[in-house]
Amino acid sequence: MSIYQLKSAFQQLLRPLVRQLARLGVTANAVTMAALLVSVALGILLCVATLLHSEARWVWLLLPVWLFIRMALNAIDGMLAREHGQQSHLGAILNEVGDVLADAALLLPFMILAWYLDEALAVPLILASLILSMLTEYIAVLGPMLGASRRYDGPLGKSDRAFALGVLGLAHGLAWLPSGTSLLSWVFAAFTLLLLLTCVKRARAMLSEVKHA
Repeated sequence: MSIYQLKSAFQQLLRPLVRQLARLGVTANAVTMAALLVSVALGILLCVATLLHSEARWVWLLLPVWLFIRMALNAIDGMLAREHGQQSHLGAILNEVGDVLADAALLLPFMILAWYLDEALAVPLILASLILSMLTEYIAVLGPMLGASRRYDGPLGKSDRAFALGVLGLAHGLAWLPSGTSLLSWVFAAFTLLLLLTCVKRARAMLSEVKHA
């Protein structure tokens, strides 16, 4: 199961907005770049706020809000491209690279947060999660190269990661992540295992698809 399976229903809700954006001349590439730039800006803000203002937990409440908006923007740029004649090679590159960079920008603040909460063990686990997040997307885009589809399998795809990080940001923003509990370490240990499983599932699904093509 993956939150990605709700995508079609989410797109249906967004379709009237997408039509309006297309009429206004908004491009898929502009939406993609906006999502990336805001993700990077928020990542920097979270790092700075955590390092310099130990009581500025409220800033982390911006994370779940932005991650929901970003999921909407990710759906919107794809719909603009497919349904309004804006597909391009540049757009495909921006979409894949932008997602990876945005994920990195929003995961890095958790390393600062782990340091702030005195959870040294969580830091390498977060780094492993970051690397494996990139690997899941790399494996996913290998599908078309091998004659298979682009893979979106869970259990920890892009939408699932966004939801989990949003919950963590909300928890810290509401002071539900006290220092010394090792909670972040356990969460990102689970992240690492689930991302490994996601990599394996995507690779196996691609190979199975190619074999039966």
